Parts: sequence; C-alpha cells; structure tokens
Amino acid sequence: MSKKEYREPDLKAPRFRQESSNIIDADFIKAIKEKHSKYKDLNISTARKIIKKFNETLWKEVVETRDGVQLPEGLGVLFIASCQAPMKESIDYAKSKKYGVTVTNKNWETDGKLAKIIYTSYNSKLKFVNRECWGFIPCRNFKRAVAKSYPENWTMYIAIDNTKKLRKTYAKQRYKDHKANQLKEQLKNYNEFDL
Repeated sequence: MSKKEYREPDLKAPRFRQESSNIIDADFIKAIKEKHSKYKDLNISTARKIIKKFNETLWKEVVETRDGVQLPEGLGVLFIASCQAPMKESIDYAKSKKYGVTVTNKNWETDGKLAKIIYTSYNSKLKFVNRECWGFIPCRNFKRAVAKSYPENWTMYIAIDNTKKLRKTYAKQRYKDHKANQLKEQLKNYNEFDL
C-alpha cells in the first residue's frame, strides 16, 4: 500500500461564514416577561446562564445514560449510538501535517465503531406538527464530552445499523430493555423453595 503525500490546506484562503442570529435577545426577554410576570427582573445574561446550565445538565445526562434523554414538552429523544465507520477515510489532520503523509483514524479501541449523537422526534408519544423539520446541532462541549467518554464506554450505547430505519432499531432496543427490567422485577421476589 503506497502512502499518499499530504497536501496542507491554505489557511489564508477566503472563507464562507453562514450568517446566524441570536435567539436570546431583547424581544425574547420581553416576551417571557409578558407571559410570566414573576420573571420581571430577568435580564439577557441571566437567561443565557439558565439556558446554558440546563443544556449542560441535559448533555451530561445523555453521555451517562444508555437510553439518552426524553426532551421536555415531547420534543423528542436525544441519545448516543454506536455505528459502523463509513467507507470514506477519516483523516487525522494534525498527524498528517506533522508527518507529511496522509494518516487516517481507524478507531481500533472501539473495534472500528463511531459515536453518533442522535436526535429523533419520531419516538415521542405526542407527535407535533412539522416534526420532520426539527433538527439538532450539538455544541462543542457536548461533542468533546462524547469523544472523551465513548472510547471507554462504547459497548454501553445502542448499536444501530446503517441499513435499517432508526426508529425501528431504537424501538426494538427499548422493548428488549423493558422486557429485561420486567424479568429482573419478577426474579427479585422469586423464592424457589416457596411453593
């Protein structure tokens, strides 16, 4: 197998940056104050701290639990899944730059599996309008926490198949877990000598 020469990207080349808007602004705070009068002293910085703390608590729970987290207001489920690595090579840019040869990630410590942060709204009991339009983009801290914890606990997470629909795989796994918990409850009070 021949080694490909690594061509370093031009870091001074022009970039495209997508415009983004901030959701937490004066209009948002005003709407909250009008709807809930008890929050009349709320300001933008406090609102940002509250939202940031809630999100941090949420993603920490997702990383620690196998089944993920059911989002509030029936918005869906957020969980981490193990999946097979794609056929496309994953290049380690730092090492490639250092050695001058294309170096790829093989994920040997996880048997070639990758972690995926998955949001789905199809499993929630309350199906809301336009649920297929909703998406999820994890923050950098969430991705880093998953990257740190996944190699140690990769067998804990639900394994998904690329060829099957996600909702069927997830529902099947939830059903298996439910049956296992039922069996544990039945065996907890079981006494083989009590007839």
